[in-house]
Amino acid sequence: MGEKEIILQRMKKMRELEEEGVRPYSNAFRREHTTEDIHKRYGGLSTEELETVNDSLSVAGRIMALRSFGKATFFHIQDEKGRIQGYIKKDVVGERLYRIFRRFDIGDIIGIRGRPFRTKTGELTVMVEDVLLLTKSLRPLPEKWHGLTDVELRFRRRYLDLLVNPGVREVFQKRVRIIQYIRDFLNERGFVEVETPMMHPLPGGATARPFKTYHNALGMELYLRIAPELYLKRLLVGGFEKVYEINRNFRNEGLSTQHNPEFTMLEFYQAYATYEDLMALTEEMISGLAGEVVGDLVIEYQGRKIDLTPPWERIAFRDALVKYAGMDGAILDDREEVFAFAREKGVDLKGNEPLGKMHLEVFEKLVEPRLVNPTFVTHYPVDVSPLAKRNEEDPTVTDRFELLICGREIANAFSELTDPIDQRRRFEKQVEEKEEGASIDEDFLRALEHGMPPAAGEGIGIDRLVMLLTNSHSIREVILFPLLRPESREDP
Repeated sequence: MGEKEIILQRMKKMRELEEEGVRPYSNAFRREHTTEDIHKRYGGLSTEELETVNDSLSVAGRIMALRSFGKATFFHIQDEKGRIQGYIKKDVVGERLYRIFRRFDIGDIIGIRGRPFRTKTGELTVMVEDVLLLTKSLRPLPEKWHGLTDVELRFRRRYLDLLVNPGVREVFQKRVRIIQYIRDFLNERGFVEVETPMMHPLPGGATARPFKTYHNALGMELYLRIAPELYLKRLLVGGFEKVYEINRNFRNEGLSTQHNPEFTMLEFYQAYATYEDLMALTEEMISGLAGEVVGDLVIEYQGRKIDLTPPWERIAFRDALVKYAGMDGAILDDREEVFAFAREKGVDLKGNEPLGKMHLEVFEKLVEPRLVNPTFVTHYPVDVSPLAKRNEEDPTVTDRFELLICGREIANAFSELTDPIDQRRRFEKQVEEKEEGASIDEDFLRALEHGMPPAAGEGIGIDRLVMLLTNSHSIREVILFPLLRPESREDP
């Protein structure tokens, strides 16, 4: 039977239920127990012990399975916490109520009342004494084993994915725990959670193509934020010393297993700290998070073992080019030699990029994939670090690090540039080179001119961190409703 025929059949059942005086969409049932409550309280009792229990249970959920034997039916209902079996007999509930129940379908949401017992096979079950239809499901659920194998369909109809795939729900339950752990970790260390604007008059805080919108009342263009950085730094100027935001960012760029146009970032800033302080903080936070969520510091990601046990490797950016990309250290400052090396290794360069950007292209192509265990790469070139403080011993590089795990950037941090004159020059250079999202934020420069304390700041990609700790291949596996192209066929 096709889906349209099933829908028509279910609508017919709904009309028959209405004729019996049953409301197909009711909110009259008061649930007093979850499936988890029942399993915790009665799961350890034997058959004989359960026979002495006269407790009345009240539980609600979605019917996920039905097995009818004429005058009796076994079924399973599912709520957020799990499943429980129910058993309804005509002799117990009466002919009318049993007739009503027989019109229920898999997918319907019901409330049941009854007492616990154990079946001959040993399964904890609720003997139904009363049942109420709460929601009539007009569309069938996909069959467990082959109904949602189409990956695109799973993401598009996430509500069904969550219903029939327990592993998917576990991923998002872990995501909640990860974010809560991060909040608790930072709160305990004196950080204050703040909220900054999501609509900006100028794009800034990162190099990326922004989404544009328009405010009718003000008659002005606005940009969905690509990063909250410049606003969080304004708070340091204003006297806050430890702030963080778990924020939604928007970048008008491509889709991939690691990129979604809308994504979640943690950004935090600490006055009177350096990038080295944040390396220690990051190592402590992520290793502690793995222990809490995974239960082990050695985790598996896509067939690879990753050891998150501190201390983590630290290597300077230029040293990584020599060690992992095979570059001769003697050619690092020779543009022509770097360009020739890059072309030989298949790195796509135009040849007119600043030297630091040439280095970065080589790094991303040849070095990043080789960094499996957590590695702090430090001292990135100034050319690719427009908001980071210059290193006092070598002003061509910055006091910055990126944390890479399994070939992916997980965190980016640096000692903040507090010099408003240097910051203006770097903004101007970005605009001159027509970088995406580049602008000169005069108000931010004005704030710096009032004086920002020495500080360090960091951004951590929450989605990528969740991917790592849940062994998820694609970013779309850890975002509840990822952005998708419109459906190419008509939805039935």
